[in-house]
This record gives sequence, C-alpha cells and structure tokens, in this order.
Amino acid sequence: MKKTVQKITRGLKGEITTPSDKSISHRAVILASLAKGKSIIKNFSKGQDPLSTLQICKNLGVDIELQNDLIINSTGKFASPNTNLDCGNSGTTMRFMAGVLAGQNFNSTLIGDESLSKRPMKRVIEPLKLMGANIISNNFQAPLNIAGKSLHCIDYVSKLASAQVKSCILLAGLNCDGKTKFTEPYISRDHTERMLKFMEADISTNNTTTTIQKSELKPQTIEICGDISSAAYFIVAGLIIPNSEIIIKNVGLNPTRTGIFEVVKKMGGNIEILDFRNISGEEVGDIKISYSQLKACTIEGEIIPKLIDELPVIAVLATQAEGTTIIKDAQDLRNKESDRIKAVVTELKKLGADIEETQDGFIINGKYDLQGGCEVETYHDHRLAMSLYVAGLICRHPVCINGFEWVNISFPEFESLFSTL
Repeated sequence: MKKTVQKITRGLKGEITTPSDKSISHRAVILASLAKGKSIIKNFSKGQDPLSTLQICKNLGVDIELQNDLIINSTGKFASPNTNLDCGNSGTTMRFMAGVLAGQNFNSTLIGDESLSKRPMKRVIEPLKLMGANIISNNFQAPLNIAGKSLHCIDYVSKLASAQVKSCILLAGLNCDGKTKFTEPYISRDHTERMLKFMEADISTNNTTTTIQKSELKPQTIEICGDISSAAYFIVAGLIIPNSEIIIKNVGLNPTRTGIFEVVKKMGGNIEILDFRNISGEEVGDIKISYSQLKACTIEGEIIPKLIDELPVIAVLATQAEGTTIIKDAQDLRNKESDRIKAVVTELKKLGADIEETQDGFIINGKYDLQGGCEVETYHDHRLAMSLYVAGLICRHPVCINGFEWVNISFPEFESLFSTL
C-alpha cells in the first residue's frame, strides 16, 4: 500500500490517547495463561504482534475470550499444540515463547513470516541450551523446533542488554528448581520483572542482575497503559512542526522506557509530564508537548536500551536540531525488522537529510529543511514507516511511502490519530 504524506502548515493541536502498550500486552497474555484461575486484561493491544501471542496461547489450549476486556481462564498449564505456532512478524513472541516452551513436556514448532524468519535467534537459543533445552533451528533462525523437557537453572551473563533475552530466560526459569540468574551490562526494559512481581512470583533484582525461582503465578486484573513507543511519533511531530501543542493521555512512563524524554530535554525540547500515577505496577502519566527550537546532542551508552525502538524517529528529530547529533552503541538496530541503521540513513537521505551511517548508529547534521518529492521504502518495518510519515509532515514536497500497511503491525490507529490533530 502506498501512502502520500504532505506538509502540515498550521501545526498539530489537541489531545489524543495512544494505543495500549504492545510490550506489556505480550507479557500480560503469556503470564495470565501461566497463572491458574481467571485473569482480566484491560486495554489489551489490538496490534498484530500481541494478537500473534494471544493466538499462540489459544493454540496451547488456554481459554481466552476477547470482549471489551481480555478474559483468560487457565489451568496454569499449556497443552500440546496440534499445529505450528505462528509468531507472524513478532520477534518478541518468538523469543518469549521459546523460553516458555523449552521447559514443557511436549514438542512444538515456532514459525514466523519471511521477515521474522531472517532475524537472529541465537541470543535466546544459546542460553536456553545451557539450561538443557533441545532446540533445532535453521542456522539459529526460525523455524524453531523445540523438544520440551525439564530444564535446570543457570547464572547467565549476557553481553547484550536485551529485554527479550532476559524475559526468555526468566520465563524458562519459572519452571526450574533453584535460582535462575540473568545479568546484563545495562538495565533493559523491565516490564517482565514488574508483572512477575505483580503476579507474586519469587523474583528480585540487584543492580543489573535479576533472580527468579520456581513460582506459581496468581491471576490478576491487569490494566495496560498507553505505549510510549507509539507516543514517540507524536512527541517528535509536536516538537518539529511549528505552532504545535499536543497532550498525550495515559502513557506508560516506566523508567527503563523513557530514554526519549531524556533526549528531548537534553535537546531543549518543551515536554512536560502531567498527572503522574501508578497502574498495575507501572508508572503512567499524561504528556504535554509543544514546538521547540532544538539543539543537537550525543546519544550513547546505557540510555540506548531505554529508547532502542524510538531511534528511527529520533533520527528524524535530529534533522531539526542545530548542530551534529551522534547516535552510537546502537548496533542492535541492525537486527530488527530491517537493518534499521542502513534503512534510516538510506531513506532520510532521499528526503534531503544530512545523515551518515556508522557501524553502531548515525551522525546527523541539522537543522535541514527536508525536501521530499520522492518515494521512500519501509523494508517491511512498521517503525520505519511511521518515522518516514513524521518526516513527510515537514517536507517541502509530498512524500510517497511504499509498504505503509506495515504500520498495522503495531499501530493500526496511527494515521487516524494524526488526522484528529
């Protein structure tokens, strides 16, 4: 699907609520399926990725009904599936479910679409094998054929700060006798740890080490907040489109996810948090953004895991900041739905940005008037599609985005919310 985007001249104004947090939705349906009894999940994400996780839990025998809320009645155990378990485009689904399924008493196969089947799974397969897992893959890529068996605990030190790898090992550790430990170089997003604690698992964190012991999860009512990664596109648009003033309601403000706030403040952007509160173990608030004169900065080190998904749209933001913005230590961007470093540089250059690719990030010179007047590609990557849409809103000439339908992976309401502003 092609989508043409034109420059906005009057600013973005109004109040919106972004869709439910996709990351928390994945965790909620998996953990509720592992808890014996009835759980209620409010505000579950309707994005294709969480729906892939939901369908897999159904295929594993869990009684799930999607009404206004998600109602899950579970025995606390999964049943052997009679079909391959399709993760669609979702790397989160595949990596999480690999951890869950490796310790079951049945065999299963995780598959994905063409894009997901090219993504690296070695990062979860290797530690799972250290726990005794029996997994056969296609050179560490999908499909993953898992022969379920009892696992043992490990004390794993990861070179990568990755919430997906951490969650995989913690989910596997739920069924292991003893203590399973996971240590990472920086703290990655901690939604899994928070929800496990909310559901009364035996879990603790000390610095960058998380420890879990065999636990019986308690069913809960879980209310899912708005997705900060979805809010990021409106934050950036509000900052770079003159005369804009936006309030985004009910956004998750988990400290392991708020790197974009730190960057915006470092750049001198006008951003304010209103009505700060706590819901189901997660910090939540409303965000107020207005057009700003921005200055460049360097983005590196331990902040990177806190904004890894937002870096493509932060690159768009940096084109409108005075000076040279340097983004580094983000080499994991090359292992997403696309090689996001190469893709962002290639497509923003088409629009007239002064951006250079490095091995682990970007160098972006601003402030530049983006020209547009061309076609750009999404590489089957929803975050790139949305970032290019935001860039198109400030281009002198219309921009045609090829493959815009990939936005539906995480944010089917994306365009309609922009229309309301």
